[in-house]
Amino acid sequence: MTAHITKLIFKGDAQLIVPTIFSKSIIEFPMKATLFTLLLLFALTPIFGQDKPAYTIYNAKGKKVTYKKMLNILSTKDIVLFGELHNNAIAHWLQYEVASDLAHTKPLILGAEMFEADNQIPLNQYLRGAIDQKGLDTLARLWPNYDTDYSPLVNFALEHKLPFIATNIPKRYASMVYKKGFKVLGSLTPQEKAWIAPLPINFEPELPEYKNILSMMGDHGTPELVMAQAIKDATMAHFILHNYNPGSRFLHFNGAYHSNNYEGILWYLKQSAPNYAYATISTVSQDKLDNLVTEYQELADFIICVDSHMTNTY
Repeated sequence: MTAHITKLIFKGDAQLIVPTIFSKSIIEFPMKATLFTLLLLFALTPIFGQDKPAYTIYNAKGKKVTYKKMLNILSTKDIVLFGELHNNAIAHWLQYEVASDLAHTKPLILGAEMFEADNQIPLNQYLRGAIDQKGLDTLARLWPNYDTDYSPLVNFALEHKLPFIATNIPKRYASMVYKKGFKVLGSLTPQEKAWIAPLPINFEPELPEYKNILSMMGDHGTPELVMAQAIKDATMAHFILHNYNPGSRFLHFNGAYHSNNYEGILWYLKQSAPNYAYATISTVSQDKLDNLVTEYQELADFIICVDSHMTNTY
């Protein structure tokens, strides 16, 4: 038997959603519900009231916080770095929600690692309606998961007439650094140098995150690999600050590793603009969401902990 859904309505505002196997129509009850109705409510709780969250938000100390609490704190900041796992559906959904909610507080600027600086022109053309999605796909180097994960953010900027900044270094220049170090950047033309952070960048190879890169890569880790990571971080920080306007808020989307442990992009931001108010968000995955594992604490001001069984976007 297929159970259709209807409502049992109590006088006042209380409502109970039940299958029509229990109720054929909308029935009114007095405020004092009958014993049968109360028993029915408890009987249906396992069906309609299951508590299996897909994610939990923690603060840096590992204490659970609500989305509203996180948003209230973010709304006091000048620049927010939202660190994602690139294929995590919950992170992408929350990026959209945070952007949507922060847009109501004060002027909002969006930006992302997923757009390289030399693609700013076609991105601007799309945002002002000069080209369509097909044109953007042709003229810009979009990530393979753009349609599912980033187009909602870009289209939000389009709909609300918000700037969207391409902050990342063109990949070809990061690849050059990976092969030959910073010195190779001196051979770039003035136009090419306009798409990266001003040279020479401040480089601190002893930062824990950069040392972790070498540790994780083992025999494949080289000083040049860390330099390539640093030029990305420095360039993203440069374009965030270059496009930030006092009185506005910049919400930046990047891989969590670029801002975890308050390093990466944030380290470069603070070198140039220490007086701005910053916040960081990281995304992690665990089998259980009851407690944040110790290694994830202090990753960021807020840590979005996602159930490891959540379906990925790719």
